[in-house]
Amino acid sequence: QRRSLAPSQLAKRKAGDEDEEEEEEDWQPPASRKRQKAAPGTESAECYRSPFRKPLAQLTNRPHCLDSSQHEAFIRSILSKPFKVPIPNYKGPLGLRSLGVKRAGLRGPLHDPFEEGALVLYEPPVLSAHDQLKIDKDKAPVHVVVDPVLSRVLRPHQREGVKFLWDCVTSRRIPGSHGCIMADEMGLGKTLQCITLMWTLLRQSPACKPEIEKAVVVSPSSLVRNWYNEVEKWLGGRIQPLAIDGGSKEEIDRKLVGFMNQRGLRVPSPILIISYETFRLHAEVLQKGSVGLVICDEGHRLKNSENQTYQALNSLNTPRRVLISGTPIQNDLLEYFSLVHFVNSGILGTAQEFKRHFEMPILKGRDADASEAERHKGEERLKELISIVNRCLIRRTSDILSKYLPVKIEQVVCCRLTPLQAELYKNFLKQAKPVEELKEGKISVSSLSSITSLKKLCNHPALIYDKCVEEEEGFMGALGLFPSGYSTKSLEPQLSGKMLVLDYILAVTKSTSNDKVVLVSNYTQTLDLFEKLCRSRRYLYVRLDGTMSIKKRAKIVERFNSPSSPEFIFMLSSKAGGCGLNLIGANRLVMFDPDWNPANDEQAMARVWRDGQKKRCYIYRLLSTGTIEEKIFQRQAHKKALSSCVVDEEQDVERHFSLGELKELFTLNETTTSDTHDKIKCRRCVNGHQVRPPPDGSDCTSDLSQWQHCADKRGLQDSVLRAAWDAAVTFAFHHHSHEEQRGIP
Repeated sequence: QRRSLAPSQLAKRKAGDEDEEEEEEDWQPPASRKRQKAAPGTESAECYRSPFRKPLAQLTNRPHCLDSSQHEAFIRSILSKPFKVPIPNYKGPLGLRSLGVKRAGLRGPLHDPFEEGALVLYEPPVLSAHDQLKIDKDKAPVHVVVDPVLSRVLRPHQREGVKFLWDCVTSRRIPGSHGCIMADEMGLGKTLQCITLMWTLLRQSPACKPEIEKAVVVSPSSLVRNWYNEVEKWLGGRIQPLAIDGGSKEEIDRKLVGFMNQRGLRVPSPILIISYETFRLHAEVLQKGSVGLVICDEGHRLKNSENQTYQALNSLNTPRRVLISGTPIQNDLLEYFSLVHFVNSGILGTAQEFKRHFEMPILKGRDADASEAERHKGEERLKELISIVNRCLIRRTSDILSKYLPVKIEQVVCCRLTPLQAELYKNFLKQAKPVEELKEGKISVSSLSSITSLKKLCNHPALIYDKCVEEEEGFMGALGLFPSGYSTKSLEPQLSGKMLVLDYILAVTKSTSNDKVVLVSNYTQTLDLFEKLCRSRRYLYVRLDGTMSIKKRAKIVERFNSPSSPEFIFMLSSKAGGCGLNLIGANRLVMFDPDWNPANDEQAMARVWRDGQKKRCYIYRLLSTGTIEEKIFQRQAHKKALSSCVVDEEQDVERHFSLGELKELFTLNETTTSDTHDKIKCRRCVNGHQVRPPPDGSDCTSDLSQWQHCADKRGLQDSVLRAAWDAAVTFAFHHHSHEEQRGIP
C-alpha cells in the first residue's frame, strides 16, 4: 500500500506508532476521563501533565538581574538600527545617499498642497493614467504652494492679492506681459503680499526650481528700513536682504556689483532694498545684469515718464514688474497711463494714442457742462479702459479693514476766519489782483506765490507777518491791522480760526483721555508754530520733517508707538514722511491744511488707522470757511471722482464742479457756513440742518452722500469736536468707517 510522504501525514503516523507501544490499556482522553482521588500518602500514577505546560518558577524576593553581556548586546542592537529621517510623513528613500546625488523618484511640491489652509498658486493639470505613463517624470509640473509660515497670517483679501500678483508676473493673466499694479488702499497689507510673492518666486515654480534668482525693491528713502524690518518680521531670518540707505558712492557701487554678480539656486542675499534716489544715481551698475523681479513701492512717483527715475527703472533688465500705489490716479489720466505702461508696455498703445482714444473722451464726459453724446462716449471709453486695465490691476478699498480694525471717524471741519485774517485776506485780494486766468482748471506759475500766501494766511497770520513788514505786493499797509505790540516770538492762537480749534482739540484730548495726536501740515513753518504751541502748553512732542535722517526717523517712530512713551504729539511734514509710516501709537490725527493732490492727504491720514491699531480713530481735516482752502478741497473731490471712476469703478460718481467753477480761487465768501456744502447742492439739509429721511425722497448729490452734515454740534458724536465747536467751527461733515455705525440710514 502506497503511503503519503506529506509532513503532516508523517507526523500522524509517528504519533500512532508511539501509542501502540504504550502498555497502559485503560488510558482515556482528558476530556472524557474522570478524575480519581488518590489515596492519602500515595502518589497518583494516573496524574496527567500537559506537554505544553511550563514548570512554575520558585518565587523569591531577590531581584532578577540581566547578565552584563546580555545588556551590552541589547544596547548594541538599539544603536545599530538604520537611520530614519525625523520628518513626519516623510515618503522619500530611507537608504543611504551620497551628497550631490539626485534623489530618484517623482518630483514633489515644496509644501503640502493638501494641508488645511494651504494657499495653492498653481495646480498642475490632472493627467489620465495613460498620460502619466507617457510623461517624462523629470519634467512633470508640480504644485506651487505658499510657505505655511506666511499663508497662516494672510487674511482672505491678502490671499486673493497674492494669487493675483503671481498670475500676473508669471504671464498667466495677460500672455506676454509680466507686470501688474497693486492699487489697494492704505493699510491693507500691500507690503506683506509682495513679500509673500517674492519668497514664493525665489523658492518655487511649476518646474520644481526657483522662478527667479534675485529681486529688487525700490521705495522712498524713508521706507527702506521699514521694508528691511518687514522682511525680517515675516520671514524670520530665512532670508538675508541687502538694504542700502546710505554710504559713499564707492561703497554703494561695491555692494551693488556684489549683488548683481550673485548666481545659482541659493543666492546669499537675493533681495535688494534701495531708495529711488540711490537707484537713479547708481542705475548703470544695476543695468549691467538682469533681475528676476522689481517692486516699486509708492509707485505713483513714476507718474511722469519723462523723469530720470522712470527712465532708469524702465531700462532695468527685468520682465516682471510690480508697482505698489494706493493712489494710482492723482492728477490726470496721462499719469495713470505712465504707470500702466511701465508694468505692461504696449497694452494701452502709445501716449498719443491713449490721449486721443481714452483721455479726451473720458474727461469731456466727466465735465458737468458736457452734452449727452459726450457723456455717453466718455462712459463707453471708460468701460473699455477699465476692461483692459483690470487684467493687470487689483484694488480693494479700506472698507475691508472695518472687519479687523476699530471704528474710524473722519471729520471735515470748516473754521471761520478771525477778524484779523478776514481783513488781511480781503486786503490781499484788492492789492495783489491775481487776475491771471486758470486755463483748463490748471494753475499757472505766476499764481503760485499768491496761492501760497493765502494758504499760509489761512493757517496763521504769523506766517505772512514778515511780508507785511516788508510791504510786499498784496500786504502793503497790512502791518497796522495786527494788534499793538505783536511779536512772532510767541504764538497767539486766538488770531487764527484753525489754530484756535486745534488748541481746543489738544486741550480736551489731553485732559479727558490718554490718546496721542498726530499733527500734519504741508509747511515746516506751520510745524514751527505747533512747536511754540506745545511749549507754551507743556505738551511733550516729537517732530519729523525733511531735515531728519532716515535712521533717526525709524527710531523716533518706534519710540512714539511704544505705549510707555510720554510724547503726546507727533508732528509730521506730509511732504517729508507722509508715505508708509506706521503711527499706530496715536489714534487722533489733525490734517491742518489741504494739499492740491488728494493722494498726499490720503497718505498722511492713513498713518494711524492701519494694522495694529486698537483704539477708535478720529481724523480732523481743518478748512478755513469760504477761502481758497475750500476750493482746494473741492478740486480734490474732482480728482478723487476721476480716480473712483477709473480705479474703483464707481460709475455714479457725481459731476460736482465744472472747470469754470474751479477758476474762482481768489474769492472770499464771508456769508457762508461752508462753501463746499453750498456747491454740492445738498437736498438733504433744511435751514442748515440735516433731516432724515430727505424731504423729497432724494439724497445728497455728491461724494459726501455717506457723510453727515452738521451745522451745529448737536449732530456730532465726537465729544472732543463738540467741546471745540464754539471756538470757531461753522460746519462739519463726518462719517464712520463701519457701515452699520454710519450716522445715515
